[in-house]
Amino acid sequence: MNLRGDASVALASCGAGGRISYDPSLVPLADAGIVREALLDELIPAPQGTLEMMLPRRSPLTTIGPISGRDALAVALPAGYTRLLVPAYAAQRNAPALPLFGYTFACARNDRLHVAAMKTDESDDWKPRRFKPGELEGLIEGRLAKEPRNSVLAQVALCSREYACFTAQNVFLERGEAALPVSPKCNARCIGCISEQDVEASIPSPQTRIAEEAAAEELADVAIYHLERVEDGIVSFGQGCEGEPLLRSIAIARAIDRIRARCANGTINLNTNGSMPAALARCIDAGLQAVRISLNSFRPKAYTAYYRPQGYGLEDVFASVRLAAERGLAVSLNLLTHPGVTDEKEEVAAADAFLRATPVAMVQTRTLNIDPALYFETVGRPRAPLGMRHAIEAIRAVTRVGNFTHTH
Repeated sequence: MNLRGDASVALASCGAGGRISYDPSLVPLADAGIVREALLDELIPAPQGTLEMMLPRRSPLTTIGPISGRDALAVALPAGYTRLLVPAYAAQRNAPALPLFGYTFACARNDRLHVAAMKTDESDDWKPRRFKPGELEGLIEGRLAKEPRNSVLAQVALCSREYACFTAQNVFLERGEAALPVSPKCNARCIGCISEQDVEASIPSPQTRIAEEAAAEELADVAIYHLERVEDGIVSFGQGCEGEPLLRSIAIARAIDRIRARCANGTINLNTNGSMPAALARCIDAGLQAVRISLNSFRPKAYTAYYRPQGYGLEDVFASVRLAAERGLAVSLNLLTHPGVTDEKEEVAAADAFLRATPVAMVQTRTLNIDPALYFETVGRPRAPLGMRHAIEAIRAVTRVGNFTHTH
């Protein structure tokens, strides 16, 4: 099979009103840190759950240059897939800032939409969900009626309805991994934060951050209710609608004590930036069993440029990973991936060195939701991108690669 760019790859773009059309006479270009044609082994038919997006005032780039009168097309991938390329385009004057979504290259092959992605995990809990009219609302209202003053339930109800958050919905569906948002504050100022942007930022936050510090009792009540009904369930502190949960490690430890006084089953998980090893140790002492630590890079410069950490650095994150591994927790890394950064030659080497020195159970790849131009402006373009498939396979040679927390 010819793996080079090929004329059988056709441009998919948007016209007036966002209508998508294919032009087999034009070969689109993708952005992999360097602008180039997509390789055939980087493309798959668009999976169920793919969301098409128009990039306004951005002309698609092709092998003959930008195409005027058309807007570039991107897609957001469903969970379980990892992006390999981002769309290449020429931004027009006064092009609006792109909101915080995961922009993936799309094109047409054999008159069918294709995307630059590879499947990296499978989970029934994360497949696209469809509810009968009023079904989810009924479950939410019934549960809220039982605990009308629980601020945690009120928040996950909002996230279930407004943001279709799976872990929030799981609280009411009584299945899988259930959300326990806990902290309104954060010690990082991520460029792509989805719950709180700087006042001067040109893009709005797509979610509303929780406003109150949930009490340990409220957190425990939601967790206990879930674990009493889901034998192998997971309850997770640290969600997209909040800041950094380790800033509330005392409340988390108290909640864990209350949970384990009632329930011995299931898994208690923490999603964190790993900035505070001592606070993490407090949670582990209380009975934390799993931790998912987020980072965008194994290199201090790229990490700091994106996270803009306040009072900590990448070495503190690494120390938390080592601590959790040494204490026997199920440790996952939540790796925020982006073509041209994750697969930079130096980045691949740094990831390999760390993962060989500090074994983790899994690296969970996540598409970083951000305007690609803004991200490259923030962390820089690569000197030697190796390709996202190469980067993922390099990680897979050392540890498991996936997208979800698994109970076995």
